[in-house]
Amino acid sequence: MPKAADRVALAETGLRVSQMALGTAPLGNLLAEVPEDQAEATFAAALDAGINFFDTAPFYGYGLAEERLGRALQGRDRSDFVVSTKVGRLIRPGHRSGAEIQKDGASFYRAKPGMMIRRDYSYDGVMRSFEESLNRLRMDYVDMLHIHDPDDHFELAVTQAYPALAKLREEGAIKGVSAGMNQWQMLSRFMDHGRFDSFLLAGRYTLLDHSGLPEFLPKSQQNGTAVIAGGVYNSGVLADPRPGITFDYEPVQQDVLKRALALKTICEANDVDLKAAALQFPLAHPAIPTVLTGVRSANEFVQNLALFETCIPDRLWMDLRSAGLLPDAAPTPDRAFGASLQ
Repeated sequence: MPKAADRVALAETGLRVSQMALGTAPLGNLLAEVPEDQAEATFAAALDAGINFFDTAPFYGYGLAEERLGRALQGRDRSDFVVSTKVGRLIRPGHRSGAEIQKDGASFYRAKPGMMIRRDYSYDGVMRSFEESLNRLRMDYVDMLHIHDPDDHFELAVTQAYPALAKLREEGAIKGVSAGMNQWQMLSRFMDHGRFDSFLLAGRYTLLDHSGLPEFLPKSQQNGTAVIAGGVYNSGVLADPRPGITFDYEPVQQDVLKRALALKTICEANDVDLKAAALQFPLAHPAIPTVLTGVRSANEFVQNLALFETCIPDRLWMDLRSAGLLPDAAPTPDRAFGASLQ
C-alpha cells in the first residue's frame, strides 16, 4: 500500500518527491471556475498531508495556476518543495483558437479573457517562458521544466527547447529536464536526442490504457529517466464509467466504455473502488516514482488521498489479469515490484 507523503528519488536529479503529487490544471479553472478560497483550501489540504511535489504550467488558466501555487507556497521553506512548470507556450494578449477552445467555442480554461497562448519552442522563447513563470510563481527557481506538448514541433523541441533546458540544468538554474505529453512515442524519440531526467506521461499508462508499457517504460528505465504518471483517470472514464463521460477529453467510445465497466465490475467484486485501483496501479512500475493527480477542491483531494492509501487485496490484480484486462507483463503491487527509481 503506497503512502502519499513518502518521498522517493526522482532519477538522478537529487530531488525527492512525494509518491502522490498535485497537478494544478483544475485550479487554473479548467472547464469551470474555481473560487480563490477554494483553491487556497485545496493547496492547504495537500500541504497538510505532506505532499511536496507540485506541477503547473503557463497554459493552466493563462498563468492563474502558477500564481495560485506561488501564493500557496509563500512564507514556506522553498527547499521543502519540488515545483515543476512547463515551457513552449507564452501567455500573450489575443484571441483564443485551436487547442485553447472546445468544439462549442468555449475556452478550456475559464480565466483571464483577452489572453491567449502563443506556441514558442525556440531557445529564446523557452528562456522567456522560464523567466515569466518565475515572476508568476514569485520564486527564484523551479526544480524542473517540461517541454509542454510539442506534438507538431519535434525538430524545434530537440534543437532549440532541449538545449535551452540543458543549459539551465548545467548552470544549476534547474535540476531536472523533462517533457510532458499525452503520447509516449515522441517522448521515446526524445531519449535518442538528449539526456532527459524525467517525462510526464499523461493517460498512456493507466489501468485502462497500457500502451506505454511494452516499449516506452522499459526504455525509460534503461535510460534512468523517471516517468511521472498523469491522467490516471483517463480524463474521467476511470472515475465514473458511464455513457457520455470523457476519455482523452472526448466522449468515450463504446468499446472503451465496455472495458472500463468490466474493470469496475471486478473492482466491486473485490470491494475496491475503481478509482483506488486506477491511482495505485501505475506506481507499481519501477520506472514510475510518483502519480500526479489533479483536483479542484480540498474534499476531492482528501478523497484521492484516502483512495491512494487504501489497502487493495492481491486478488484484485490476479482477477484483472485472468479477465484479460491487464497484460501479464504489467507490474502490480501483488508481485512486489519496486515503486521508484532509487
